Amino acid sequence: MEQNACMSLSFSQLNFTLWVVILFMIFSQADSYDPLDPFGNITIKWDVISWTPDGYVALVTMNNFQMYRPIMSPGWTLGWGWAKKEVIWSMVGAQTTEQGDCSKFKGNVPHCCKRIPVVVDLLPGVPYNQQIANCCKGGVVTSWGQDPALAVSAFQVSVGLAGTSNKTVKLPKNFTLLGPGPGYTCGPAKIVPSTVYLTPDRRRKTQALMTWNVTCTYSQLLVSKSPRCCVSFSSFYNSTITPCPSCSCGCHNKKDCIMSNSNKLKSAGINTPRKDNAPLLQCTHHMCPIRVHWHVKINYKDYWRVKIAITNFNYKMNYTQWTLVAQHPNLNNVTQVFSFDYKPLVPYQSINDTAMFYGMKFYNDLLMEAGPFGNVQTEILLKKDKDEFTLGQGWAFPRKIYFNGDECHLPPPDAYPNLPNSAHSDCFRFLTTSTCMFLLVLLII
Repeated sequence: MEQNACMSLSFSQLNFTLWVVILFMIFSQADSYDPLDPFGNITIKWDVISWTPDGYVALVTMNNFQMYRPIMSPGWTLGWGWAKKEVIWSMVGAQTTEQGDCSKFKGNVPHCCKRIPVVVDLLPGVPYNQQIANCCKGGVVTSWGQDPALAVSAFQVSVGLAGTSNKTVKLPKNFTLLGPGPGYTCGPAKIVPSTVYLTPDRRRKTQALMTWNVTCTYSQLLVSKSPRCCVSFSSFYNSTITPCPSCSCGCHNKKDCIMSNSNKLKSAGINTPRKDNAPLLQCTHHMCPIRVHWHVKINYKDYWRVKIAITNFNYKMNYTQWTLVAQHPNLNNVTQVFSFDYKPLVPYQSINDTAMFYGMKFYNDLLMEAGPFGNVQTEILLKKDKDEFTLGQGWAFPRKIYFNGDECHLPPPDAYPNLPNSAHSDCFRFLTTSTCMFLLVLLII
């Protein structure tokens, strides 16, 4: 009996342990799963294009397959650990941040002798003999949804003291990717079918001697437990503004913030980014680097109009190739977008309630640091679905907002702008009489 009791106890403990492991796996994967971009990742591909007397030459290509998450300035940083005692003889299109101890080499000295090299992209304008295709952009990579042709970065590396055949080469391990800060988790390198290339005249195919891939996924929780942006609301039918909640992004920067009228802002170099990418925020009650404001502007008979403004409160950051994603049921009927580029996101073909907005090239694709020029804005004209449209119960406001792939903190639903009363609600909903039109004009003015 005692033995049976012990066995049943051990089985129950085993079941409990298994459940704990399963739940841990589910929640750890959920942290990096993005329901709006379920297949988004950054894939790093190594193509061995030639063998050398003591190693190989590889073309390393980084493809950003994320629909709305770009890699901004100061760009990506890629690291890995060598499986043996490899060294980097030379690089084209990128460089390591440190050379390491190469004292044992006589004559030719390697570019890098570190066991864990850290690689960064070259800056624009380097000499042509240091460039290859898709390199030298300061590590800035556009999201796949904005422009697939610019969502790629590449460099060439010559590796020595390595294998000289498919059977003797050892794959690098423990890949890390900063883009530019933490947030990405990289899996192990896996050998895949060799990449096939077309010659410039497209009449001949060549292929890499060996290819392996590394896949990196993003988790906002790895970056910060606090949001990095917030959302405020207003409407033409309500005189009050629903602000971002206090300390939306945490108030840990409250001691170091600067008032908008401070004389410190006149100091030289105040806008120069720091090496650790630490922000210098304007003092606000929400303490967020980015605020997105959604304003329900006009209600026509068959259409309604929304104004969106994005404001930067970080004095140290210019947001390059920024993106804004909004989720709202009426975004399936976007008629016209002013001042921004627009693209619907349809990760699930049967649901079309998500839209991506981004700046127009050479116009507003650069969101300047905090100050008078630190904002961009647009207006959206949407066609009504009479069976769904209403201005009541907060329906006119977005369900979710993302800036550069990070989910923003929304106000609580009970704080949304409300209609003055039910009589006005019917008026604003249908606008079929001259009285309603008159009231609407007064409210807009």
